[in-house]
Amino acid sequence: MKAELQELLRAALARAKDSGAFPVEELPEIRIEEPRETGYGDLATNIALVTAKAARRSPRELAEALVAAIDDPDGIIEKVEVAGPGFINFTFSNAAWQRRLAAILAEGENYGSPDLGKGRRVQVEFVSANPTGPLHIGHGRGAAVGDALARVLEAAGYDVKREYYVNDAGVQINTLGRSVRARYLQLAGVDTPFPDDGYPGDYVTESARGIFERDGRKWVDVDVDEAVVALGRIVADEQLAGIRTDLHAFGVSFDGFSSERALCEAGAVEHALERLRERGCVYDADGAVWFRSSDFGDDKDRPLIKSDGQLTYFAADIAYHLKKLEAGFDTIIDVWGADHHGYVPRVRSSIQALGHDPARFAVLLVQMVNLTRDGEPVRMGKRTGTFITLKEVVDEVGADLARFFFLMRKSDAHLDFDLELARRQSAENPVFYVQYAYTRIAGIFRQATEKGIVEPSADAAAVTALQTEEEISLIRMLDSFPDVVEAAADTLEPHRIVFYVQKLAGEFHRFYARHRCVTEDAELTAARLLLVRAVQMVIGRGLGLVGVNAPERM
Repeated sequence: MKAELQELLRAALARAKDSGAFPVEELPEIRIEEPRETGYGDLATNIALVTAKAARRSPRELAEALVAAIDDPDGIIEKVEVAGPGFINFTFSNAAWQRRLAAILAEGENYGSPDLGKGRRVQVEFVSANPTGPLHIGHGRGAAVGDALARVLEAAGYDVKREYYVNDAGVQINTLGRSVRARYLQLAGVDTPFPDDGYPGDYVTESARGIFERDGRKWVDVDVDEAVVALGRIVADEQLAGIRTDLHAFGVSFDGFSSERALCEAGAVEHALERLRERGCVYDADGAVWFRSSDFGDDKDRPLIKSDGQLTYFAADIAYHLKKLEAGFDTIIDVWGADHHGYVPRVRSSIQALGHDPARFAVLLVQMVNLTRDGEPVRMGKRTGTFITLKEVVDEVGADLARFFFLMRKSDAHLDFDLELARRQSAENPVFYVQYAYTRIAGIFRQATEKGIVEPSADAAAVTALQTEEEISLIRMLDSFPDVVEAAADTLEPHRIVFYVQKLAGEFHRFYARHRCVTEDAELTAARLLLVRAVQMVIGRGLGLVGVNAPERM
């Protein structure tokens, strides 16, 4: 409806300008929004206010001139009102909403697919947890956000690739190797202290036991450094396999896994540093190699190679992001934990220094999750001793509930996740509330089939019986779905989809409480069946965009 109103206003502006009633040199952009308060129509524009200065007329005078120039042959507008200092509020006719419902049904499963991206290539990198242990619930929230974002971007016309960056090199893998070696030697009867900075979870002991059962005492007399490297890699690969399994159970898949170790071995870091040297962005000092990041908005210069010859994490990250850009992605999006907020300007400065537009790089920060059970904190994991794993949560409440809960707030806001609420099948549970709307509509169609009612074909004539406030309110909500998808893609905020389906489910439940769908009136029954079919279609589409199933039965 917003698009239809824009066309009417664009034509009206041209007529008003030609007649001299709207004296501007160029036709302004028309911004249309929903009024902040109910009772002020369906849509509103402030175009008279923003052009008054250039036109040298009062806003109300311009607004009235624009309204007078509107030609509405199809009867879209039922009422138009100039309000306040010059806002124009529009209320659409029921006939217009009925036609809109027929158009929505005609689009079918393609409804809610704005061509915002126009095929531009986007890479979304998310989760990317170190393969030093199982995924925790914070990683789970990042997985839900990243996967939902990728789905929304695809729906909005982007060509999306999902990637997981495997940090399988450096200090953390060395620490894992030392931890596993200590537990392995203890199992072999060798008195060995556990590293103070080691990984203490039971999963380390389980991995060490598996190695001992398979290899016996093979690693007891192997050189310490060699054993640490080998055992670290063995267990990192094992943990990555477990991560893949957990993500699969969570409904998340990737187009590719990129290895930090492989990146370094392929010379990508040297390639990136050479590019920076060519551009005068690197210098040597105190035996180390430094990046002039302060020249690009960072608060200080950053080391790339330490005085002992070791690469910093930042050096590998520069190489990794350069690889993404050279792969031809128009935009690269990283989903990081909120504790990485200080790292964002550092990476952005390196992208600019390499000669690429830093606007091609975006980051979503994901805040921590506070896990509770009936309001009481849940603190300890069964295998880790320190955190709750994603697998534990999914095993308890299921992937659908976990994904939906993770997306119930904006990603950079703290999230409280109550396990008992997630398990409860009642209206208090927002996931159940939305899924039940979809299921309830499936039940309506089963009832209609039992009565021998054939689902009607969708056209404007079939829905003219829809006149009540609740019916028109549902169509109005359905009409806004493409705008919600576009806004979620444009702002990189997939939680908007969750907010929307909750609101749509609420509108449907209110409608259902007041009106029967299968009635003695054949015309009304047909119209309401078409209405609820559209509601079911959009709820299913919305749930699919956040990776949640829409069940026919519950």
